[in-house]
Amino acid sequence: MTKQAHYEEVLADCSDHMGAIALLKQYRPYLEMIPSMRRPNESVITIPLPVIRSRGSVSAKTSGESSIASGEVLRLPCDVAILMCDPEWKIKTGVEIFVFIHRPHEDFSDLLSRWRQTQVWLAKGYEWLMPSRHQHILSEGAEDTRPLFVLFPGTPERIRRGLRGAYLPFITQTIYELDDEQENSLDHHSSEILGVDDL
Repeated sequence: MTKQAHYEEVLADCSDHMGAIALLKQYRPYLEMIPSMRRPNESVITIPLPVIRSRGSVSAKTSGESSIASGEVLRLPCDVAILMCDPEWKIKTGVEIFVFIHRPHEDFSDLLSRWRQTQVWLAKGYEWLMPSRHQHILSEGAEDTRPLFVLFPGTPERIRRGLRGAYLPFITQTIYELDDEQENSLDHHSSEILGVDDL
């Protein structure tokens, strides 16, 4: 079973461009989309729990869906957006990767629904609310949007089976856990290094 700590670890790792690249190394077709591996910090922009501004309205078709007005700001149901950027021209390229990390107690329909909902919200056009350090980069949405699902060894097999059946790419991420004694030792060691005044 997926633990909340597993989800949080992957989300934290993917918030950094190097962590996102390490994730993409497990799925080569996406890794090859990075404009320049020699300048990774300028080629990959990561946005954890991303927010967009919709350019068109989306009306609710069922009671379970939400209506969106043009210009409305909303958080996407993915966990991380990975945007590619040309390091020379400082412009966003045409591909965007949406990462969906398997959450605790999430079954196949829940996980797949997050991608489907993302597709619906992106379909009307959108622009990114970019992180402050990337405000200068054109924030228009791309036409080539692709998902990547991150599963864990404890993820139910039916989720893998369902993603294979839907032809959606996924990787399995292993989290190496420390026992309580090791965690306490690391916490104590970190406190000693920082010093009381630094905390």
